[in-house]
Amino acid sequence: MNSRLVAANVLVQVLTGKSMTAALETAWEHVPDVQERAFIQALCYGTVRQYYRLEFILNQLVNKPIKDKDVQIKALALIGLYQLKYMRVKDHAAVSETVAVMKKKQWAKSLLNALLRRYLREQEQLEALADKHVAYAHPDWMIKAIKADWGDDARQIFFANNQSPPMTLRVNTRFCQRDAYLTMLAEQGIEASALIYSAQGIILTEPMAVDKLPQFAQGWVSVQDEAAQLAAGLLDAQAGDRVLDVCAAPGGKTAHILECQPGLSSMLACDIDARRLTRVQENLTRLHLDADLLAADATQPDNWWDGGLFDRILLDAPCSALGVVRRHPDIKLLRRAEDITQLQALQQKILQAVWELLTPGGILLYATCSILKQENECQIERFLQQHSDAQELPIQADWGVKRSLGRQVLTGSQSMDGFYYARLQKQ
Repeated sequence: MNSRLVAANVLVQVLTGKSMTAALETAWEHVPDVQERAFIQALCYGTVRQYYRLEFILNQLVNKPIKDKDVQIKALALIGLYQLKYMRVKDHAAVSETVAVMKKKQWAKSLLNALLRRYLREQEQLEALADKHVAYAHPDWMIKAIKADWGDDARQIFFANNQSPPMTLRVNTRFCQRDAYLTMLAEQGIEASALIYSAQGIILTEPMAVDKLPQFAQGWVSVQDEAAQLAAGLLDAQAGDRVLDVCAAPGGKTAHILECQPGLSSMLACDIDARRLTRVQENLTRLHLDADLLAADATQPDNWWDGGLFDRILLDAPCSALGVVRRHPDIKLLRRAEDITQLQALQQKILQAVWELLTPGGILLYATCSILKQENECQIERFLQQHSDAQELPIQADWGVKRSLGRQVLTGSQSMDGFYYARLQKQ
């Protein structure tokens, strides 16, 4: 199957509301070749990452916008423009191969050929125009929200969101220490270095397929951003503790907590989506870890809680995910401004519900992969106003930005994803 056609079909699905991860998983059923998959993935991620810029340029190249019913042709045009601007594909190949996809629609073939060749002729002027009008390559509502919260830092966030993220690893210290794993990587010619803030973390100089990582299948290492790796240390679970991980899928933090503290009394990992818990179990099995998994609604603990209080609770709350746009660029297309209010209500509802399950003296770690204050410090402020039995345990750290409550990592800062953490202790 033609790689550019596959990429266009994936992009069509994203443009009509499907997540790129799900669209690619479906596409891979028809693309067994690893190199072809890598090319398709680069096309899809890159085009979506630069969507708002590419769409602006496309609109300069056509007399009238391409109709909704011709979304596949729009997708091909965007993919063609992305290749010409950002990829090391020869211009003539990018044009001819993209145009060839539409060989059965002569009008579409002619349109694609004309607009891509016009772009090559007028590239300098078009890019200058794009720099002026859509330099950030984000939707307007997102630009306004991030600027409102972060002022001068917003520009760096937009820049980071438009870059490919680094590949970071977490060593399973039940099997191997970080220095020993770094030696294993070096012996295989894989360039890597230790992360600064996670004692188990490693950053690779270049991303690579996980099956090329030493002992990956045997559970010696996982892929996880450094910001996400901070959770286990902040939760600081002790031997004998009962731990609850709320909204646990896909299970990276669950696994890290278990790796760091093998002496837990129990670990209950909940998620409302039973299908996503399958992924949690797969990860735990690979890492040789055990936890109790439960498909449950965190806002309704009366329906599933056994009455035993927890010493530690991790609430990795459902959020806008605006801190991980560089990893999931389709968030720019799929997330809507009105989603934020609904997410705020859900976050507060879960926080209120699971607080009742925490033992006096116990610690709840509130986490999001968002950079919006209304999902983060504002939520903690509101919660503390309503709960006299809760106090913040300030986070003393060199990473991120100290907030009035909790601590915020801004996307790209110290090479990390955007993340927020706040620790609460029950009196």
